[in-house]
Amino acid sequence: MLAFRSRKPVGYDDLPTLPLYRSAPALDVRLEVFELFAIDRLRVLKGISDGLSRGKKHDEMEKLVNDLWKANMRHPEASQVINKDIISHFVLRLVYCRNDEQRRWFLSMETALFRHRFRNERPEAQRALMAQFGLAYKKVDMSELESVMDKLAQVARATNQSLPTVDAIFYKVPFEEVPELVTSRRVFLSKGNAYIAMGQVVSLVATHFRSHLSKALMLTFRKWTSTLIEQEKDRLTPIVEALATSYLGPDYSQPKEFAEISLRDIDDIAKSSFPMCMHHLFQKLREEHHLKHGGRMQLGLFLKGVGLKLDDALAFWKAEFSRKVGAERFDKEYAYSIRHNYGREGKRTDYTPYSCQKIISSTPGIGDHHGCPYRHFSEENLTAALSRMGVNSRALVDVMNKVRNKHYQLACTLTFEAVHGTSCEAGINHPNQYFSDSQIIMKSKNQSTEKDTQMQIDSS
Repeated sequence: MLAFRSRKPVGYDDLPTLPLYRSAPALDVRLEVFELFAIDRLRVLKGISDGLSRGKKHDEMEKLVNDLWKANMRHPEASQVINKDIISHFVLRLVYCRNDEQRRWFLSMETALFRHRFRNERPEAQRALMAQFGLAYKKVDMSELESVMDKLAQVARATNQSLPTVDAIFYKVPFEEVPELVTSRRVFLSKGNAYIAMGQVVSLVATHFRSHLSKALMLTFRKWTSTLIEQEKDRLTPIVEALATSYLGPDYSQPKEFAEISLRDIDDIAKSSFPMCMHHLFQKLREEHHLKHGGRMQLGLFLKGVGLKLDDALAFWKAEFSRKVGAERFDKEYAYSIRHNYGREGKRTDYTPYSCQKIISSTPGIGDHHGCPYRHFSEENLTAALSRMGVNSRALVDVMNKVRNKHYQLACTLTFEAVHGTSCEAGINHPNQYFSDSQIIMKSKNQSTEKDTQMQIDSS
């Protein structure tokens, strides 16, 4: 059991649908529940991240977040929904507090989720939440509202907002507390204050929520590195590490649609259906006849997942390595690890191919070729690699923009779409998914070509 030892935050009973996560709940949580709750919330946050990265419109995002929350954050017992919400937040806070990149991502996604949930609260609940944040702003009185009504209407018309009415509720707040609204010119400014409508209060509250969570993440990090009891840390570290690089999609430890690939066809298949990370490793293996451990694991497990049988895998790796280290050394130093990956040695574990998240989070050193090219290649090398894959100049610009914004999986998705000439709504989350989806498209195109050819023969 893992115990959250802290008082229940004020306001949880008054507003059970939207806690502010001020402090951890006083609950005993089994480790398996600890992990399962966190995975469910992570599905929500990653879904939000993907939607934002794809540039979905406001209405599309509202529906997406609503569907994600309903699908993942419900609990069989209605009374336990609030506990699942709170527990999962604090678990992921622990997972994503450990470096700047993780903190930024978690902070952005939790704030986006908070915005959505706040907008769906009743007006009374929204005002109560403002009070919990200590935002004791008074409504703009009628006479003042009438004096600025023309200015408010001008702003509304210029930004395609609803025109204000005489009975509308407006607050006057320091402009620095609503930077998002000021930047987008969606508010009227006067003497250092911004006039915000009730419908815009979410920006004010979200700013305070983000500030609170940012400080809380740093505090959590300090506790994790210094004051957490060693026994607790020993138990939690494996779970925290796994969650930080977790893959939430299908299991690719065994090939699904395609039973096997042959050594005779592997070069053609690599060219047409391998994602860049695996094609790069494959090419380096062909050129250098060797890969370091990280590269052997990343490529080897991928090949296992796409259907390369053990005997063929041994023959494939031996043919390359023996050209550099000799057949005898290969049998002595490398063959065991290949059999081990296939579950034929050691604990006989059926090892799973690496997901995109695991590959992205890896840190290749000098002489290594594994990892994610979208993250680790220079712009010059990445541009050249994309061109070799057949990505046209227009799509290349879009891919590179995603890379610069650190949306590496979306960059890979756009590459897939450019190479195959079709959309990939689900996004690329796993190299073996890339391969599988590519093979489905390639086989469909081949069948269409064969059908057209046969029709031409029959007609002639």
